Amino acid sequence: MAKQPATASKAPKTTRPTAAKPAKAEVAATVTLKQISAELAENHGLARKQADAVLGELVEVVVRHLKKGDRVRIGGLGILQVKKRAARMGRNPATGEAMKIKASKKVAFRVAKDLKDAI
Repeated sequence: MAKQPATASKAPKTTRPTAAKPAKAEVAATVTLKQISAELAENHGLARKQADAVLGELVEVVVRHLKKGDRVRIGGLGILQVKKRAARMGRNPATGEAMKIKASKKVAFRVAKDLKDAI
C-alpha cells in the first residue's frame, strides 16, 4: 500500500464585506467670547476693547451671583442656578468596588421657551 502525500484541504478564504465606515459626525463650530465681542463691537460701532470689557464684566457678575446662591435669569436664553448634589454611593468602573461620592454643587441651566422654539 503506497502512502499518498497528505494534502491540506484549504478552504478558500472568505472575506467579510466591510461595513462602510460611518461618516464622522459633523462637529459644530465653537464660538468664543472673543468672537462674540468682536461681532457685538462691529454691530454696535464699539471698540473691540469695550465689547471685551462688557462681556468680561457680564461673566464676572454672573459668577458672583451664582456663588451667592442666586438664580440668574437671562431673558430669551434661560436660567442659571446652583444645585446641590447629595452624597451617594457609586462604583469604581475599573474595579467594580463600591465607593462613596461626596456631596457637591453644580451649575444647572434651564433653557428659555423662546430659545427652545427658535432651535
